[in-house]
Amino acid sequence: MRRFQDSIDGFTIIELLIVIVIIGIVAAVAIPTYVSYVRRAYFSEVIGATVSYKHAVESCYQTQGGGTVVVNCGNNSNGVPAEPPATEVVASVTTTGAGVITAIGQGKAGTDTYILTPTLINGVLAWEVSGTCVAAGTC
Repeated sequence: MRRFQDSIDGFTIIELLIVIVIIGIVAAVAIPTYVSYVRRAYFSEVIGATVSYKHAVESCYQTQGGGTVVVNCGNNSNGVPAEPPATEVVASVTTTGAGVITAIGQGKAGTDTYILTPTLINGVLAWEVSGTCVAAGTC
């Protein structure tokens, strides 16, 4: 004859609580990481919006004869495009006369700034990245 306890199958309350705690710990780690990943993915569109401006500033610098500084390479002058209209994640992309490009995110990309500063190294423009996106880890 079988005893009553031998026929009971299933999980105990303690086992279920342990599983719930493990799921909670995994969620506590995974959700912030996922949010950070999504924000970086959206901010990549802000970074991508600066590519045509980088090429235009480089072309402007070369057509101006090179030299020791970048001049007259701002928005809407010497082949550098005008500031584009805002999109869902890119608030603005501006270029100063010295060729400094500043892109600002908005919406799901956050409000970080992405600043590219041209530096002359042996007559070639190298781009130094700065802005609030560096500290935030989005660029």
